[in-house]
Amino acid sequence: MPYQPIENYGLIGNMRTTALVGMNGSIDWLCFPHFDSPSVFAAILDDGKGGRFSIAPVPNHVKTKQYYWPDTNVLVTRFHTTDGVGRMIDFMPVGKDATDCTQHGIVRRIQTIRGTMTFRLECLPAFNYGRDTHTITLNSGGAIFRSPHLSLRLGATIPLHQEGNALIAEFTLQEGEGVDICLQGMESDNLSTGFCPEIHAEELFTQTVSYWRTWLAKCTYSGRWREMVHRSALVLKLLTFQPTGAIVAAPTCSLPEGIGGERNWDYRYTWIRDAAFTLYGLLRIGFTEEASQFMHWLEARCHELAPDGSLQIMYGIDGRHTLTEETLDHLEGYRGSSPVRIGNGAYDQLQLDIYGELLDSVYLYNKFTPISYDLWKHLRRMINWVCDNWQRTDEGVWEVRGGQQHFVYSKLMCWVAVDRGIRLADKRSFPADRDRWLKVRDTIYEEIMEKGWDANRQAFIQRYGNDSLDAANLMMPLVFFVSPTDPRMLKTLDATLQTPENGGLVSNGLVYRYNIAESTDGLSGEEGTFNICTFWLVEALTRAGKADRRRLDDARLMFEQMLGYANHLGLYAEETGHHGEALGNFPQAFTHLALISAAFNLDRALGK
Repeated sequence: MPYQPIENYGLIGNMRTTALVGMNGSIDWLCFPHFDSPSVFAAILDDGKGGRFSIAPVPNHVKTKQYYWPDTNVLVTRFHTTDGVGRMIDFMPVGKDATDCTQHGIVRRIQTIRGTMTFRLECLPAFNYGRDTHTITLNSGGAIFRSPHLSLRLGATIPLHQEGNALIAEFTLQEGEGVDICLQGMESDNLSTGFCPEIHAEELFTQTVSYWRTWLAKCTYSGRWREMVHRSALVLKLLTFQPTGAIVAAPTCSLPEGIGGERNWDYRYTWIRDAAFTLYGLLRIGFTEEASQFMHWLEARCHELAPDGSLQIMYGIDGRHTLTEETLDHLEGYRGSSPVRIGNGAYDQLQLDIYGELLDSVYLYNKFTPISYDLWKHLRRMINWVCDNWQRTDEGVWEVRGGQQHFVYSKLMCWVAVDRGIRLADKRSFPADRDRWLKVRDTIYEEIMEKGWDANRQAFIQRYGNDSLDAANLMMPLVFFVSPTDPRMLKTLDATLQTPENGGLVSNGLVYRYNIAESTDGLSGEEGTFNICTFWLVEALTRAGKADRRRLDDARLMFEQMLGYANHLGLYAEETGHHGEALGNFPQAFTHLALISAAFNLDRALGK
């Protein structure tokens, strides 16, 4: 079975883990029981050895359509053949009776809507990224897969038979008939289960639909792009690890930023930056409960500050600090894109920008729910650390592996960290070293204006001593560092809007994060345009458009064009390739939160 395009997948989940379901009915990615657990199915990373769980009509040439049950994360795949129309509903149960992820995994409901249809089921797990062997035990209610560290039950009322390491079944359904199948986790020392989701599939389906609709009803956004904002909110909720409130950057690992290249990373962890932006996006549209959960997770990390008062840039979803990176040489990678990496070696990088994003989100959160004095004491330590260390070089927001530099965006967010600290202290009358913080804040500002502005290029640049552009600098007016109509910002916008051939970063309305040809990031190969950067440009143009209607009109056109690059379900990967294809880990929280923010601010700027 050849690799599917990344954009051909839908996502289901239960706020503990997720699965990618292809338009062809194959689950090609599942880590169980948690986001960062080893994979059970990983055909998306190795078509031959990764493992999959496929259910599809026997004819290979079928027309398919995939959509979400309205206002939910319940996925529907519809099959059209000359003999009939079939439907498969995939979901992970959530709600009052579906809190134990070890019992409740995936429910797949297969039905024939019209005519007659024969389906083929193939369930071939490849435990622990394909490194662990497994045995199969057939029984009257289905079968059990046993591996050294995980056991799964495949529940089915249809006959199954074993072929090698896989379970196979073919079954024919007449019009109106259906079959319910489940895959659930089991305790390895207790291979009996008292609850069979396939028997209760209708009840679980109803409660899952109700759960998502009830949750989404809390959304306060009612603007022009309501459907896309709602889908983005549902994605962000799926990427939240409910037990701790942590938010993963993406549910996948090693999907390439360029086909055949080495830019393949594991995103199944919680970046302070991504989570802070996500917190901002969720607060903007009314999801204060999720924001509170993340603040609890964040406060726990604040109790684990390094002795000098610094934070790591990322953590495990359970709060662990060590995320050792390793390569899986036995997997070929998506369409031959190697190496396949798990873990992330950037966890111990120095990225100074995270403090600004964090403090900006806390500042916003404090408007909804006042923060505690105990949290403030930790934040104060962090701000003092920023005051002591902002002059250092770092790896920057893009996690370059070509050596530390004086990145302008890092300095910008250090300014934000100190500025928001001052504002918080004044707003809440918290004790703080105000005189020092004010002096440092102003010093950072002056240095950015002196060393971060290139008079010849007439733009803010990526790093000191280099005239390359960086899309991250589009954040300057968004964090109120400069006015959106400041001449320097307008000139930076104009420079960014040029094509890469002319020194800019925009190609057909899509934005590169920086020019690879001009920047030494320590990696080979190409990459696509960064979706979050396109939404940042939309926001920068939106704010500049308050004084120049043409820029506001350009922002709307760019935003609406960008909506067209979502996949058929409204999902975005990290990047968009030269031919409009999805690249990088999928779906990406960063992109969806940027969509929410851009939609919110653009809608407000356009008025009723």
